[in-house]
Amino acid sequence: MTQLDRLPTKADFAHVTDWVFDLDNTLYPHHVNLFSQIDRNMTAFVATLLRLDPAAARALQKQYYRDHGTTLQGLMIHHDIDPNDFLEKAHAIDYSVVPADPALGEAIRALPGRKFIFTNGSVKHAEMTARALGILDHFDEIFDIVAADYVPKPAGDTYHKFMSLHRVDTNRAAMFEDLPRNLIVPKALGMKTVLLVPRNFEYEFAEAWEKTNDGDAQVDYVTEDLTGFLTRLVSAD
Repeated sequence: MTQLDRLPTKADFAHVTDWVFDLDNTLYPHHVNLFSQIDRNMTAFVATLLRLDPAAARALQKQYYRDHGTTLQGLMIHHDIDPNDFLEKAHAIDYSVVPADPALGEAIRALPGRKFIFTNGSVKHAEMTARALGILDHFDEIFDIVAADYVPKPAGDTYHKFMSLHRVDTNRAAMFEDLPRNLIVPKALGMKTVLLVPRNFEYEFAEAWEKTNDGDAQVDYVTEDLTGFLTRLVSAD
């Protein structure tokens, strides 16, 4: 039995009043591949900044991402860059590739309680993406990398900052993410945790540590279909 076979019931989430969603590869499925544009922009930024060839720039970008949670954090630590300049250039992308998802919007709207986007990206990027999906109006707040003082998930202090700012009772909250390591702190804080994965676990562009495995004790549920998952939680019994 795979983790995908464990389907949620309304009772499993009946206590949840705060719903927290990551953005990229979570609110839209992996196969949309919006993040690949950001990834290319980040590689180009590193190449220009450090005068590296594309292969070397990409290798360093991925090293910073793995070691520091985001490429941005690595660049700030090691090269003292302007984070706003980086975010603006990284998110200069075409959002038209994101299809509207009215069914997802309806499922999110129907969730009882507050809904948040908690992203290592910027508010602008979250707004543009959620607007393309047609779900922006269903969220109460967006907590971005700027609000986190540029310290990204999975840093514990960043989760605590988010929870404190919005007075989230973690024992009555659920977290939806596409990276297993970003669910470690939420699980420890008592949140229900849901991991979003590609269809049939077919990761096209992912590091080994970005993928789920049977040892991910911090993951309560795994799904490749966020809309279907949420619909089970709000549909009539």
